[in-house]
Amino acid sequence: MSNRYWISVGAVAVAAALAGVYVARMLNQPAVPSLESGTSLPTPRVLAPFDLVDTHGVAASAATLRGHPTLVFFGFTHCPDVCPTTLALLTSVQKQLAIPNLKIALISVDPARDTPEQLGKYISSFGGDLIGLTGSAPEIVNASKSFGVAASRVDLPGGDYTMDHSATVFVLDSAARIIAVFTPPFAAGALTRDMARLAPALDAGGTS
Repeated sequence: MSNRYWISVGAVAVAAALAGVYVARMLNQPAVPSLESGTSLPTPRVLAPFDLVDTHGVAASAATLRGHPTLVFFGFTHCPDVCPTTLALLTSVQKQLAIPNLKIALISVDPARDTPEQLGKYISSFGGDLIGLTGSAPEIVNASKSFGVAASRVDLPGGDYTMDHSATVFVLDSAARIIAVFTPPFAAGALTRDMARLAPALDAGGTS
């Protein structure tokens, strides 16, 4: 037989082998849950470092969010509607789920007004297992970038102001990695079902 024949056979064999490797890898990939309220990530995303303080003024970082699954929301205590509505919804979902040690973290986007004490009083009013994090303006900007959140000050008549910010909720596993993102509008039933679907991926053994 001609050399061209064997070259063709070799090319087909290589292509078949590569296709087999690809299929094998695909079969070994863990299933990514389909969510009603957002998107689950095919690969957990590690957070970039950030430095904030908790409601007691104690230094906090991405490591503070390790050891337990967390629903992270960026907002501020003077928010008139979106923030309290979202936090109330998340605490309701938290209470309905049988997910051990599930936390909710509010990261402030308003450093001028959200002192640790102010933030502590605010989150205590929701009755769930909440974490409050705040800090200086540069620190909050850095934390926002770590999650990919946008926030900006909007001046109001009379010298007051509000904060325009993303209403996204981030789902972190116990290694503080983002495994899913929820986007509004939110509904308690859909969020509860989605968290139940994500439950097997929430326990990462507490390691990054």
